[in-house]
Amino acid sequence: MSWYCEVAKGHPLHEPYHDKEYGFPLGRGKDGERYLFELQSLELFQAGLSWELILKKRPTTVAAFDNFDVDTVAAYKAKDVKRLLNDAGIIRNKLKVASIIENAKRIQGLRDTDGGFAKWIAAHHPLNRDDWTKLFRSTFKFMGGEIVNEFLMCIGYLPGSHHEDCPAFKRIAKKNPPWSRVDPKIYKAS
Repeated sequence: MSWYCEVAKGHPLHEPYHDKEYGFPLGRGKDGERYLFELQSLELFQAGLSWELILKKRPTTVAAFDNFDVDTVAAYKAKDVKRLLNDAGIIRNKLKVASIIENAKRIQGLRDTDGGFAKWIAAHHPLNRDDWTKLFRSTFKFMGGEIVNEFLMCIGYLPGSHHEDCPAFKRIAKKNPPWSRVDPKIYKAS
């Protein structure tokens, strides 16, 4: 996916995301769960669509989903689903919206079983792409291979987000992302 380095250069939406978010290891601070949920949901919304469209709709999507607060989204009722499906500021896909709400509930469950979403991801690292996909599919809704791959590249758990000569790659490497701490052979499909 390192072609993104070329696409993003100079683009008003892609460049800031490429330079400051994509591939950077995620901290586990207080906002970590919310941010992981946001990124997972944005990747889910992107399925079958362009990433540029998702970036354009990101501010209105974040607002519509109450800043992706896991507990708030997990408590959504039918009236909230109706509100979302009538909101032109988001991708209005009933299956995707329902999956995001269900995923919020599953993230709540990970707090009890694994100490949270970030710890659940860290506990399973390293896996190859196929095994990550199987794990996400068995844990969450609407998690296909490309969604899982992009989500994990975005948060620094899978390599491939940038060319090695990309300035962002160099900044990411200094942060010692999870993918850089293991033998690259692990990422090959089994």
